Amino acid sequence: MDVFSDPVMLARIQFALTAAYHFFFVPLTIGLGLILAINETRYYRSRNEKDAAATKFWVKIFTATFVIGVATGITMEFSFGTNWADYSRFVGDIFGAPLAAEALLAFFLESVFLGILLFGRKTVSPKFYLVSAWLVWFGSCLSALWILIANSWMQTPAGAELSADGSKAVITDFLGAAFNPSLMARYGHVVVALLIMGAFVAMAVGAWYLLKGKHSDFAMKTMRVGAVVGIVTSCVMIFTAHASAVVVSEEQPTKLAMMEGMYDDEVPPLYLFGWVDEENQKVITPFAIPGGTSFLATGTWDTEFQGLNSLSETEQYGALDPETAPVGFVFQTYHLMVMMYGLIMITAILAIVFSFRKGGSIKNMKWLQRLVVISPVFPLIAIQTGWFTAEMGRQPWVVYPSATGPEGVALATNDAASASVSSPELLITMVLFFLVYVFLIFAWARVMGRFIKEGPVVKATDAEAASDDEAKRREAVPGFAPVDDVAVVKGGE
Repeated sequence: MDVFSDPVMLARIQFALTAAYHFFFVPLTIGLGLILAINETRYYRSRNEKDAAATKFWVKIFTATFVIGVATGITMEFSFGTNWADYSRFVGDIFGAPLAAEALLAFFLESVFLGILLFGRKTVSPKFYLVSAWLVWFGSCLSALWILIANSWMQTPAGAELSADGSKAVITDFLGAAFNPSLMARYGHVVVALLIMGAFVAMAVGAWYLLKGKHSDFAMKTMRVGAVVGIVTSCVMIFTAHASAVVVSEEQPTKLAMMEGMYDDEVPPLYLFGWVDEENQKVITPFAIPGGTSFLATGTWDTEFQGLNSLSETEQYGALDPETAPVGFVFQTYHLMVMMYGLIMITAILAIVFSFRKGGSIKNMKWLQRLVVISPVFPLIAIQTGWFTAEMGRQPWVVYPSATGPEGVALATNDAASASVSSPELLITMVLFFLVYVFLIFAWARVMGRFIKEGPVVKATDAEAASDDEAKRREAVPGFAPVDDVAVVKGGE
């Protein structure tokens, strides 16, 4: 097959797979970081050992996921210097600062305070431990900010100019490059999606314990926290998704055309589902809302947008070939993402209603518990398809020539790959990555299974331990008959 002899396509496939794998763990760390911080806040207020056990449970889950996420992220940075060396030369002046800042200002912050959560419960004050929990979550969000600064610049370049010899982009305004036109909309959209993922994982853990009849108090508290975070973030998602879509319509017209399957200039309708007949250049669907996409993008029902055919005839987007553009793929990933959001909202509504209704009627609803257990699949698919839409939709450029971008600051994907990396080398590394990643995912799943099976373990307080020792001493006295036993909770019940 041609794909196996095309080093550029193999490099793209390799990076897509490693990025998708890495971004399975990123949503869990950022999303569960908030759940962890909320649980520690509850313990700080209640001083209940069950709440302390809940925090310890989430610290273990978070740490194991964080470690795997760091390990899987390293491979992508290596690929910048190998498979995508020419890309790195072009954007090096831009990417150096945000990637360095991500390591120095975000990763170290997150790592240091995670160490306090792991080892500092008895050595720091309760207030400092609480602050550490929130700083771990803040560090993960800050890390995402710097990464998205780099990625958003690729979507909508700013604060730079093309060098005199045309070989690279040179930064002229750091703040302009960092706060490029798509950053804030994309950052808000991504972080909200990750928080939804964390909320749904928390709900799934609570629902699993309800199905098993274990740790009922922890299960209901977790279910309610997850349901509240889930419904709030799902509602906020409406606004962040709209803001992100508006930026796409204004800055990346070819991406919008692919998302809606537009080959010709038209007032774009809103499709719920369908498929793209690429040969005849039209969308096949049984249902569409006329002017719906126009209304979402501009607030009017009759705004006409350029299609791929006319865009490809312009000087700015002349590198685009409508016949080879991944229109069908982008159309499907975009609409699958929207479909998953519908399932997310339905599940969040059911969870919030039945978790708080009449003392938690979800405890007796096995069908809803089973739905919630599998529900993290919905945001996971939405996140992955959203990224595929964003990255494939800007093809054939890796640095997109956005509407307001500096003149000449763009780079075609075919020009970004290193010519010194051969197809056999890429195939070998893909096989090796696959083997290592399979091992890592099974190891992570095994560790997660053990943590979840064990559950939140509640240890005896000092007072309970002292009372227990006193009771044992009294029992050792001849003729003494105990009148009461001190129960030490060991299973979280």
